[in-house]
Amino acid sequence: MTLAITNAHVVPVEGDPFAGTVVVEDGTITALGTDVSIPEGAEVVDAAGQWVLPGLIDAHVHLGVWEEGEGWAGQDTNEMTDPVMAAARALDGINPREQGFDDALGGGITSVNVNPGSGNPIGGLTVALKTHGRYVDEMVLRSPSGLKAALGENPKRVYGEQNKTPSTRLGVALILRKAFTEARNYLEKTTKATQDGEYAEGHLVNQALVQVLEREIPWRQHCHRADDIATAIRIAEEFGYQLVLDHGTESYLVADLVAEKGIPVLYGPMIVSRSKVEVRQRTAAAPGILDRAGVRVSLITDHPVVPIEHLITQVALAIKEGMDRDAALRAVTINPAEVMGVADRVGSLAVGKDADLVLWSGDPIDLQSRALRVWIEGREVYSYDQETRTGTVLAR
Repeated sequence: MTLAITNAHVVPVEGDPFAGTVVVEDGTITALGTDVSIPEGAEVVDAAGQWVLPGLIDAHVHLGVWEEGEGWAGQDTNEMTDPVMAAARALDGINPREQGFDDALGGGITSVNVNPGSGNPIGGLTVALKTHGRYVDEMVLRSPSGLKAALGENPKRVYGEQNKTPSTRLGVALILRKAFTEARNYLEKTTKATQDGEYAEGHLVNQALVQVLEREIPWRQHCHRADDIATAIRIAEEFGYQLVLDHGTESYLVADLVAEKGIPVLYGPMIVSRSKVEVRQRTAAAPGILDRAGVRVSLITDHPVVPIEHLITQVALAIKEGMDRDAALRAVTINPAEVMGVADRVGSLAVGKDADLVLWSGDPIDLQSRALRVWIEGREVYSYDQETRTGTVLAR
């Protein structure tokens, strides 16, 4: 299938906006610019000056594993029966027909990273997905895309209530160190066995942790307080893995340290109450402070903590509180794509990338603008009827 979106205000993210055309063939962007030839037989969409952007990306959600309105039946976010669940996969608990996926499309979001929850010190493997599909396997961008872990209040509360380790921040850090030490010993043992032509015994938990030690996937560290961030950095440097800070509520208080270490921050959720001690310092000014310090910032909803369609609302709030506009747009496009390890396919408009496109009625930062049409890999998956004021998700 060939598609040409013409007369559009195109915002490629990596590159200057322009008035012109985007051409898609077989699900991939093949041309874009001010003077582009339209292939014969292409479906032509006249944007009439409306805005075309890459699909937005939310790098920290619980879509499909924390189903809204389903109670315990739809709650598959945390397997809180063992502090170390490194081998558990979010992929195995995702319901792609959950309402949140439709809400994502209505908000112009075409890619997400689905995480296990933060009840365990080590929660499990994350997965990067497109937001439309019949079954989850056909939606996968990258699996696994990271390994989720948690510091701070959540894991110490969960296991403290069970009267078992960890019940303190000390205990949580100990669990992480013990798990990585065992995984490092396992790696050395299996490497030697392979070199000697001997049988190397498998171990699911250690194999997952080895992917982190070998820097194949990032360590996705849930943490809020500045002291927990310092602990996250300390342990990462002890074991040499790639660290990503999820939430990072107080990261702006140590922005210089985070920038010096080159650690990305996935900041959010922003539209929430100060519901617990460790988030009392949350502020919509934080993304701008971090960006100006040189930190690569992404914005996240933590859906369903903040409904996913309000990702763009958080962008507007960050700009309102001082974040550079272009930086804020990168925070929901190319920056999260890089953290998820899928920037070669999504996050900006460029020849050779997936044709994940959103036609907006106007500037998406203006909260009165709407996502009117959404394409994933060149296939239209969502449309909004301005007369009836209803959005429709097209057949999976």
